[in-house]
Amino acid sequence: MEIAGTPLTLLVNPSSAGGKSLKLLPQVEAALDARRAVFRVEKTRSLEHGAELALRAVELGEVPVVVSGDGLLGAVGGAMAGSDVPLGLIPAGRGNDLARALGIPTEPQAAVRVVLGGASRRIDVGEANGKRFLGIASVGFDSECNRLANETHWLRGKLVYAYSMPRTLIGWRRARFTLAVGEERKRISGYFVAVANNSVYGGGMYIAPDAEIDDGEFDVVSIGESGKLRFLLGLKDVLKGTHLRKEEVDVFRSPRLQIDASRPFPVYADGDHLTDLPVSLRVLPRSLSILVPREQGG
Repeated sequence: MEIAGTPLTLLVNPSSAGGKSLKLLPQVEAALDARRAVFRVEKTRSLEHGAELALRAVELGEVPVVVSGDGLLGAVGGAMAGSDVPLGLIPAGRGNDLARALGIPTEPQAAVRVVLGGASRRIDVGEANGKRFLGIASVGFDSECNRLANETHWLRGKLVYAYSMPRTLIGWRRARFTLAVGEERKRISGYFVAVANNSVYGGGMYIAPDAEIDDGEFDVVSIGESGKLRFLLGLKDVLKGTHLRKEEVDVFRSPRLQIDASRPFPVYADGDHLTDLPVSLRVLPRSLSILVPREQGG
């Protein structure tokens, strides 16, 4: 689909990252006006409302552009899966991990240039109990950290996760996870399981550094038993993606799997609560088109 001259619908989440999207909106509007782009602004009331607005924009022949973080992006991208209309992104969240993985700049004017002059790239969409996500679905210690991070509004970016991890670790009890891939069963006792459609989450943590967002498979990363101090000190390796060398880390790839655990856990993805265990996950290969820098297109 040719973007030049196509009207845009900016989907703005007013509460994203403490109102960051609203603060950036005047810069975005000015950059679009300078390029004589046709656009309108819609403020979302919820993830579901944002997805509805995006589908309505598609019906009207417009290109939806998310001005928010990974949560709204995941909801809108999941709703648009299967469409030939591309999705634009102006990063305005706390983590902006999908933008990081796709090479989309966080500076508003540069992101606008990508929306208006970038390339369309087909990427995979994940599905967990029928609910879609773009990034990384996690259960266990990780999802508990995500819950705490979402309740912490006085920190941003990596700092909020640096805060939530030791807080969660204090009261952590090991859990037993069962992963089913076809007829095969894997049982893991430890901290968490991350099902990665993308390489990075948590504001720049490369939990699955080898994951590709368009290869039709998840990278499934689990952290098994180790002492709490070793686990905490090892988190710095996740920032660089070097943790995969450790004996307590296991990685495999699969386009679908099921996960259950010895006690109830929420499933978090794209920074938000998606569903709960037990969970069935699958990849929808290259089902979403997203606007990226031309060197990232394909």
